Amino acid sequence: MTALANAPVATRDGRPVVLDRVNPVTKAFIVILLSLPLLVTIDWVSAAVAVVLEAMLFPLAGLTLRAFLRRAWPVLLFAPVGGISMLLYGKPGGHEYWSFWVIRITDSSIELAIAVTVRVVALGLPTILLFARVDPTDLADGLSQIVRLPSRFVLGTLAGARMLGLFVEDWRSMALARRARGLGDHGVIRRFVSMAFVLLVFAIRRGSKLATAMEARGFGSSIPRTWARSSTLSAADAVAVLVAVGIMVLAIGTAVVSGSFRFIGS
Repeated sequence: MTALANAPVATRDGRPVVLDRVNPVTKAFIVILLSLPLLVTIDWVSAAVAVVLEAMLFPLAGLTLRAFLRRAWPVLLFAPVGGISMLLYGKPGGHEYWSFWVIRITDSSIELAIAVTVRVVALGLPTILLFARVDPTDLADGLSQIVRLPSRFVLGTLAGARMLGLFVEDWRSMALARRARGLGDHGVIRRFVSMAFVLLVFAIRRGSKLATAMEARGFGSSIPRTWARSSTLSAADAVAVLVAVGIMVLAIGTAVVSGSFRFIGS
């Protein structure tokens, strides 16, 4: 049973992928490592290079294109929204193409719009690729054993994360039940509010029962606990961190060499 618990998640053809060997804690550190340089710069070259290099790692994530798009659609949807806002209201500069009241489209605003759009994709892509196949229990094991976070906090967060799937199923069941009773075709706002209230009641009741059950089983004890599965770091984690550092060095270095490198606010 322990062997089954520690087995990596397999792809559709039954084979594990390279990123399964990387500890979830290392993946979280890599996401932070890739995000920080992109948050303090605003040029489009570094973001574009980061997106290209990160996309090259797509085969290592074990995701199909359909699965990737299902997870990435919020990023792909809102990235142009941020770009459009910068296009219309960004810092003006250079040649002005069109203006109306506070809206001014210039060379500078166009460059900022492209930079923001690509940068949002560059910030969201690592999280999608790295955490698409992470088991929440493995992440909790790593946070407790490697990062040394309090077990009470980690286990409570893990229990809450496990409940998210139940909320989705509850919402779907309520929608089907209302439709079967002829209540699901009219009043979209009213239906949403009533279902949200019922779901809130379910969440409070379920959360109270879960908290009582976990306390009864000793999850709230201050005594140091043991773990069924050990979480350790390996050479794969070191290689993954070096690859992340290499991506950021190449992205920032390319922007500096091309002369487009800009700190945010400059």
